[in-house]
Amino acid sequence: MHSTDHIEIETIIKNWVIAIQKRDIAGILANHSENIIMYDVPPPFQSVGIEEYKNTWEQSFFNGTESGVYKVLEMTIEAGIDIAYCFGILQCSWNNNGVFEDIKFRLTIGLKKLNGKWIIFHEHHSIPSN
Repeated sequence: MHSTDHIEIETIIKNWVIAIQKRDIAGILANHSENIIMYDVPPPFQSVGIEEYKNTWEQSFFNGTESGVYKVLEMTIEAGIDIAYCFGILQCSWNNNGVFEDIKFRLTIGLKKLNGKWIIFHEHHSIPSN
C-alpha cells in the first residue's frame, strides 16, 4: 500500500467519525458512493443507495444513540491500487430502554479509488449474537 493511500483512507475514516459525533449528515455522506450498500445492526438490515443510507442515520442511529459518543477503538486499513478495505472495532452509546449503554461493534468498510479519490461503496456494521 502506498503511504499516501493509507493516509487518505485514514483521514476519510477520521472525518467520518467526527461527522457522526457532531451529527453532521453532509460530513457523514462525504466520500460515499451514490450506490453504497450498507448492512446494519438496527433496521433496516440492508440499505441500498445514498438516500437509504442517509435515512438510516437520521431515522435510526441519531434517535437511538447518545450524541458525541462514537469512536474507533481499533482499525486496520488494507489498500491495493484501486480497492481497499478497513475493519475494526468501534464504540457508541446505545439507548437501551431509556438508559444509554456503551456498546462495541464491528465495522468493515469497502472502498474503490475512482478518478484518483477513495470512495466508500460498502459498510457492514455488526454486533456479536449471544
